[in-house]
Amino acid sequence: MKALLFGARPDPTDVRPVPTDDLEARLAALPFGLHEVDDARPVRPDWVVTRPILSGVCGSDAKLVLGDFEDGDVDNPMAAFSSLPHVPGHEVVAEVAALGPAARGLEVGQRVVLNPWLSCAPRGVTPLCPPCARGDVNLCWSFTTGDLGPGVHIGVVTGAPGAWAELLAAHCSMLHPVPDRISDEAAVLADPFSVAFHAVVRHPPPASGRAVVYGAGALGLASVAILRSLHPGVEVAVVARFPAQAAMARRYGAALVLDHEPRLALVEALAGWSGGVLHRAHAGLPMTQPGGVDVVYDTVGKGETFEVGVRVLAERGRLVYTGVAVPGRWEWTPVYFKELTVVGSNAFATELFEGRRRHAIDHYLDLVGDGRIDLAAMVTHRFPLEDWWEALCALARPERSGVLKAAFTPNGT
Repeated sequence: MKALLFGARPDPTDVRPVPTDDLEARLAALPFGLHEVDDARPVRPDWVVTRPILSGVCGSDAKLVLGDFEDGDVDNPMAAFSSLPHVPGHEVVAEVAALGPAARGLEVGQRVVLNPWLSCAPRGVTPLCPPCARGDVNLCWSFTTGDLGPGVHIGVVTGAPGAWAELLAAHCSMLHPVPDRISDEAAVLADPFSVAFHAVVRHPPPASGRAVVYGAGALGLASVAILRSLHPGVEVAVVARFPAQAAMARRYGAALVLDHEPRLALVEALAGWSGGVLHRAHAGLPMTQPGGVDVVYDTVGKGETFEVGVRVLAERGRLVYTGVAVPGRWEWTPVYFKELTVVGSNAFATELFEGRRRHAIDHYLDLVGDGRIDLAAMVTHRFPLEDWWEALCALARPERSGVLKAAFTPNGT
């Protein structure tokens, strides 16, 4: 099958454009490109083979392929939970092509979306570990054991090729049927929605409170849509970097949209909006005391975003971060002084919402079907696998391309 492979030398037939600037020179040198690889096959009898229709580009995928993790501290413990080379891609709506003899609950021709976690059941590990038994597959203890090599989810492991390919194999429990009334564009956003949903459901804002969403990529925009739909009494401010992101944040109901720089102006604006009282030190950014922001959902995860968040939060407020970035220094004194809570939020799992305990993806499909959530407009760019160069250029230059969510079309449009 044709697949985009990361961590391998270019295919001998791969002809790349002549770079016109430093960015394109870096892209040309990437260990990434289109290859002919073995067809995706079931790892075990209860696995299924699918044909991807739309394969989304996650922010973590883009950062990895574009080399954004190469700067800074390389002592990243997550390196123990991946393997190279691998076919990226874990955000996907696909059509079931073949069922393993022990696969249950699916039919050939059915549209499905992927829960990518390679937890106990997909790996053939029994009995299930305690996190998997309670539905917290994102905290599984078996990510390096069982029938597969090290890898937290499909798209980061050699033995389970991801969705940037013509075929995708997955365990039957990892595939969620998509109702006919839901479009491919809405379905492919099930993963980023679920990441944002997990953060908001586990750490909700207070009624009539104020929340800041830091970053307006797919996770940030999904967070805004969730907050406005499920917590209509909460005012939401968004920190956006690019014009297309800012416009979509307003469309989804943000009360205030601010540029990410200069940070002094950003802190002042958030303090003014939330009613926080600013105090200025001899150097550095000012801090609110008291503050008026109840919770910050940080989808960027950099030192400079953490620092802004803790400076504008109210006393005993909460910073919830879903973003992934290389580590960097930040001034964390406000954490102790205002008794803040800084908490990580790792993807998604089974969630208790409106009295029902279901997988986050199933909650999403219900919300879309009921007309309570509509994210489909976020899919702004589509690329065949052969146009991966154009895709990377668009992702690397969002200020020019206006990309919000890009997706590959591995089997044509």
